[in-house]
Amino acid sequence: MDFQLTDEQRALKDGTRELLAGRFGRDRLRAAVEDPGPDRALWRELGAAGFFALRLPEKDGGVGLGLPEAVLVLEEAGRALLPGPLVACQLLAGVVDGVATGEKTVGLCEGAREPVLWEHPAGCDELILVEGGEVEGDEEEGARERTGGVYRSASDRVSCAPFASVDPLTPLARVLDLPRTEPVALDVPRLRREAALLTAAQQLGSAVRTVEMAAGHAREREQFGAPIGSFQAVKQLCAQMLVRAEMARSAVYAASITESVLDITGAKLLADEAAVRNARDCLQVHGGMGFTWEADVHLHLKRAWLRAECWGAAGEAEELLAAGLIA
Repeated sequence: MDFQLTDEQRALKDGTRELLAGRFGRDRLRAAVEDPGPDRALWRELGAAGFFALRLPEKDGGVGLGLPEAVLVLEEAGRALLPGPLVACQLLAGVVDGVATGEKTVGLCEGAREPVLWEHPAGCDELILVEGGEVEGDEEEGARERTGGVYRSASDRVSCAPFASVDPLTPLARVLDLPRTEPVALDVPRLRREAALLTAAQQLGSAVRTVEMAAGHAREREQFGAPIGSFQAVKQLCAQMLVRAEMARSAVYAASITESVLDITGAKLLADEAAVRNARDCLQVHGGMGFTWEADVHLHLKRAWLRAECWGAAGEAEELLAAGLIA
């Protein structure tokens, strides 16, 4: 099986990076830290570019591409630290009217977790609650998926309370009550798998970006009359960061092809580790200035911490992979 990107996929990836660089550069990133709600004008621009309708059939006004292409687009969004309910809007573009074009935003949260957290509550028009559909594993059967339900509600009908977020770009609310009067017919296990994979793609993008940031700083910053990148300890840090990012890339890209439960679980685990550890090492390479508010490194670390707890945390992933190995 050939996992190399096609010319069309490379063009999609490059085009997404160019679009985000032009529409969401560093100035807008820093402005979003102060006002983290989704930028509606930017959201509509992304919708017009096919960002959310990427996987919808062409007859329904979509682009007609697949999960691998969605992974490439979300990777670039993670690289740029683009805020907003990106995974939810990507997955629910064909479910909630107006999401595909960027006219509406929709939230997606896991009902089985405690607390039930809702990202960007003030910026969402609707909330979709996912219950069940988790992957289980045991020694005799290995990985298996449970059935579940999906319910939608207008945002003003959801009872919630503020919840402190580690990521200044991702405000959170704790869902206290959501009316389950409007069920949605969706494949819940598949929805959860794809949410995990697209979240892993965002983590991959962040991991790759912190490699670039660390290597760039190591080339420019001088100490004792030489770039710090010439010191063996810094070289090793940057090399380890690159290895983690490329391992995660291989796993995420492969999982987007196979769509296997265990492949996606492993990809999410590797991408989470790469994003968190690379951000930490990037801070180390930057030294004291890496801890300052003006540097962007801490934003990658905080986003990585938050995403690592979404759609399958490390402990759950490890247990599931272990069960798959001994099945």
